[in-house]
Amino acid sequence: MAKITLATTWLDGCSGCHMSLLDIDELLLDLADKIDLLYGPLVDGKIFPDHVDVTLVEGAVSSEADRKNIENIRDKTGLLVSFGDCAITANVPGMRNRHPVEAVLNRVYVENAETTLLDKGGESSGMEKMTFHTVPRLCRMARPVHEFVKVDVFLPGCPPPPAAIAFVITELLAGKIPEIGQLSRFGA
Repeated sequence: MAKITLATTWLDGCSGCHMSLLDIDELLLDLADKIDLLYGPLVDGKIFPDHVDVTLVEGAVSSEADRKNIENIRDKTGLLVSFGDCAITANVPGMRNRHPVEAVLNRVYVENAETTLLDKGGESSGMEKMTFHTVPRLCRMARPVHEFVKVDVFLPGCPPPPAAIAFVITELLAGKIPEIGQLSRFGA
């Protein structure tokens, strides 16, 4: 039997869903015979493969880079799983949605910035020297994945419990679309 190919990725999220994935413990060993993990933060792939059977996507779409990334992943994925509450509802990243982007950037990168390094050598505080050229351009709002691309399976939870993740992966391996039912819920 051919292995299915699997990818995982995160957009704007905390990586808690990936930590919960690792908590499926010994099932990971069983899965090693059934899946090829091609891409994700748990492996060293830098470029999303041309085709993946299943991709678990954690996190909300918060930046233009996230939007381009999820569109690319959707194009190259057979079944896309919104993995966790941030992917499904924007959850924690969406907490910034009621504030203008400039206010969010100012709060995070200026008001809360550590300025002692900029003050070395008797120079001024250096706040005016800070630039945002390395910060991805934020969308006006953090939004769920399904507002940008088609999602095939929704796996709620913050993070989803390991048993629910194991169930979803097992069902997908059996060629079934999993019915999550009571295995997980938003905020679980």
